[in-house]
Amino acid sequence: MKPILAVDADSNANFNEVLGLEVEETLGQVREMLKENVPVGMTKDMFIEMKVEQALVETKDFDLIVMGRPEGPGCYCAANNLLTRCIDRLIGNYPYLVIDNEAGMEHFSRLTAKDIDLLFVVSDPSRRGMISARRICDLVDELGIRVGRRFLIINRYREGLTRLISQQIKGLGPESVATIPEDELIYQFDLEGKPTAQLPPESVALQAADEIFARLIGELIMGQTPFSSQLGEA
Repeated sequence: MKPILAVDADSNANFNEVLGLEVEETLGQVREMLKENVPVGMTKDMFIEMKVEQALVETKDFDLIVMGRPEGPGCYCAANNLLTRCIDRLIGNYPYLVIDNEAGMEHFSRLTAKDIDLLFVVSDPSRRGMISARRICDLVDELGIRVGRRFLIINRYREGLTRLISQQIKGLGPESVATIPEDELIYQFDLEGKPTAQLPPESVALQAADEIFARLIGELIMGQTPFSSQLGEA
């Protein structure tokens, strides 16, 4: 059993680029096929199960499935519903589930992510970004979504912003907030089309992220946090 199922729940899919993987089929494309390409003698459920297996990108360390977007006009509700069904079907096969959600609040309203052990809310250091992060936390509470622990990450942090950030995150304890510094290597990798997952050890952003995750995993092993199997990101 592989330890992690990675899910790209963003209709503008790019998680695979971060990981350096090619994706041949998305759930959005599967949803379009359901309209006319179900083979004779096969039910829609059987067809979906077959296509989900084909859409699953497998590596030696983790698997990835991508929602993507449907073709043509219309909302993404059907693709989101298919994603939710897919997660429910696959979650029993993996100890950990990591979901990369689109930036915004819609995925919580749709209840795509509804039972979360550890929620990462990522913001840039702008006032509007941190207000949006606060609104996401408030929405999660209003919807009654189970969250074991929430963690705010301030991305692209620069020296001198500590006081301004502290003003915007009042009420969140220091154990629930971390910063990742601005890193020219990330911009360089993005412009050159290199996967972020291949950042070298000297990357200051990678070093900060490793420190955050090492701390959280250490707390998990010591039993100091309530989360157990599912990681989410907003």
